[in-house]
Amino acid sequence: MSRLLLDTHTFLWCLSDVEQLAEDTRAAIADPHNDVFVSAITGWEIAVKRAKGRLVAPDNLSMLVEEKGFTHLPLTFHHAEQAGSLPMHHRDPFDRFLIAQAQTEGLTLVTRDGLIRRYDVAIMEV
Repeated sequence: MSRLLLDTHTFLWCLSDVEQLAEDTRAAIADPHNDVFVSAITGWEIAVKRAKGRLVAPDNLSMLVEEKGFTHLPLTFHHAEQAGSLPMHHRDPFDRFLIAQAQTEGLTLVTRDGLIRRYDVAIMEV
């Protein structure tokens, strides 16, 4: 059993462009024995980018998380402290929060972002 945290782009691809995901990644996400999490940070990132006109995404993301059988991962004070203490290898605050959540919760971050490899965090390549 794996515990996976979807990076924002990975979550969006699960919704509309699953071909972007490698076959083994799709299988891991679809495996009912795995726990798949979507962070509140992902909701925030999508909302911010949508408001700036940089992204088109559905409005009902919270419901789509549940429809896909994924689990909501809330942001905690501990996650915020962990994100703030990370080295500045990656300057994107959304990704830094996802890294911190994966580290804190013992999750594997499912991502295509190569900069995340610089951190001590389990990664599944998309």
